[in-house]
Amino acid sequence: MFNYMVKYSNAEMDRVFHALADPTRREIVEIVSKRERRASELADSFEISFPAVSRHLKVLEKAGLIRREVHGRVHRFRLETDAMKQAYDWMHEYKKFWMTNLNQLDKFLKKRKEKKR
Repeated sequence: MFNYMVKYSNAEMDRVFHALADPTRREIVEIVSKRERRASELADSFEISFPAVSRHLKVLEKAGLIRREVHGRVHRFRLETDAMKQAYDWMHEYKKFWMTNLNQLDKFLKKRKEKKR
């Protein structure tokens, strides 16, 4: 299991989880997952300033979760799935680990309960 995890750099994973730790950024990811959006459209979706939304977008870009395309003065954002898939794969490995251990714990507790009877 742990050899599989090494293929993702700590810095990349840190950026992804840092970016997704913020509820505003998670909402931005959800919005752009439906379709490409202009920066102004994204800013209108929140009750925070345009510069604040812009900072969130930069964090998401740096994490590789969204991509910016510039056409003249219009900035468009779309979802990039590779970083999200890497995070999912990383968590999925831990899910297997915990499910295996929890199943073993469940069996142990059932056996212990039967012995007490």
